[in-house]
Amino acid sequence: MLHIAGIFRLQRLFSKKTVPATFIDNKTVMEFRITVEIPAYPFRIEPEHTGLALGSCFAAHIGGWLRDGKLPVVVNPFGALYNPAGIAQAVERLDSGRAFEAAELFEYNGLWHSALHHGDFSGTDREAVLGTINRTLAEGTQALRQADYLLLTLGTAWVYEQRGEIVANCHKLPAREFVRRRMETTEIVDRLAACIEQRPEKHWILTVSPVIHRGDGLIENQLSKATLIVAAHELIRRFPERVHYFPAYEILTGELRDYRFYTDDMCHPSPVAISCIRERFSAELLAPKSVRLLAAVDELHRAMAHRPIHPNSKAHADFRNEMLTRTKALQKQYPHIDLAMENNFFS
Repeated sequence: MLHIAGIFRLQRLFSKKTVPATFIDNKTVMEFRITVEIPAYPFRIEPEHTGLALGSCFAAHIGGWLRDGKLPVVVNPFGALYNPAGIAQAVERLDSGRAFEAAELFEYNGLWHSALHHGDFSGTDREAVLGTINRTLAEGTQALRQADYLLLTLGTAWVYEQRGEIVANCHKLPAREFVRRRMETTEIVDRLAACIEQRPEKHWILTVSPVIHRGDGLIENQLSKATLIVAAHELIRRFPERVHYFPAYEILTGELRDYRFYTDDMCHPSPVAISCIRERFSAELLAPKSVRLLAAVDELHRAMAHRPIHPNSKAHADFRNEMLTRTKALQKQYPHIDLAMENNFFS
């Protein structure tokens, strides 16, 4: 641990104007990181607002967290989507509501796949795969029509074309079947702008995934992210009232800026980093009632995860009764949310 005199020597050493500092009780306190400044958004997500999250696995982190906290959000009805064209294709298909047909699936390595879906939907039974795809399509179509906001997380500008069409997922088909290229900024803007113009009444929250696409190469990954960021800000310029940017990429790479905030693969954000980004999202985009709801539901779920040493004791019975009381009170406060699982657990 640094001696207090050492701290003051560090303060004098970094006392130039280029190093930010705050003042507490007339003493200089060093700030050892740069904080991303986020402009105020023109809206906040209320508990009653319906959302649709589409995009990379980072969309699942944010959207899944909101959904687990009982906010009405549908997350990735096509599975994880990484490039803007795949996301635009999903929005267009959801907007049409047109069911998928068996002819749109293809078989490879004993599994049936959809070029518009993540491999999570693939399976050995074509009819079962088709049924799952169309069930989630119906859910996503309803969510799109009811949504107050959409959260789109752009992962990469690199795409694979098969017979002139960009696919959402290659499903490990031979590389010779595809042409790999990077989407141009104008191409990304035009594809997503067409979707926004179809639903101009909604709020569109754009974010760029901080996940490093190592297979592309670090230089190519940075070029890809830069392309996505420029495209996102061009969309904001076109639709200033309806399109907004949340800087998840900048928070991780600029504010946290350390490999401690990545998992062991050095590419994906660590749980601590995800938690930090969630906190910023909560502070900037969630209404106070939504923040309180997420906190209350999280407390219930942590109580459900608790494993008592003496499950038949009076103390544990009292604990369950207390949590049941809290569940009922929360249900009364937010009558539109579904707390049946929590109510049954503590009953």
